[in-house]
Amino acid sequence: MIAPEDLLAAARAARAHAHAPYSGFAVGAAVRGASGRVYAGCNVENAAYPQGLCAESVAIGACVAAGETEIVEALVVADSPAPTTPCGACRQRLREFAADEAPIHAADADGVRATYPLGSLLPHSFGPSHFSPASRKASP
Repeated sequence: MIAPEDLLAAARAARAHAHAPYSGFAVGAAVRGASGRVYAGCNVENAAYPQGLCAESVAIGACVAAGETEIVEALVVADSPAPTTPCGACRQRLREFAADEAPIHAADADGVRATYPLGSLLPHSFGPSHFSPASRKASP
């Protein structure tokens, strides 16, 4: 497995700024847009659960805010005995911008521990392909 060092470095740097005073579970994430640019984020907890933000959501938001709408790869880094993959909601968020084949890497302090295609993490998903081109243009 080839480790995506730039994604890992960006996710680690973001994780260092995680706001996780309640769970103590700091998470960093990075996504690679189709342009090759890397966007990172960290989790931001809130005392009014579940109002916090997952690291993946923050990274996806940075990607979209920069004008990219295609994600080709993602990485999540956390300190856990088991590989940490995106939560269900973040898997769906990734599905909005990434293909089923997009690699999703789970990393810890030692590096990438596992890689999964997004489709294996969110099988039989609902996504943009379920809408006809005409319905995508219609907005309220």
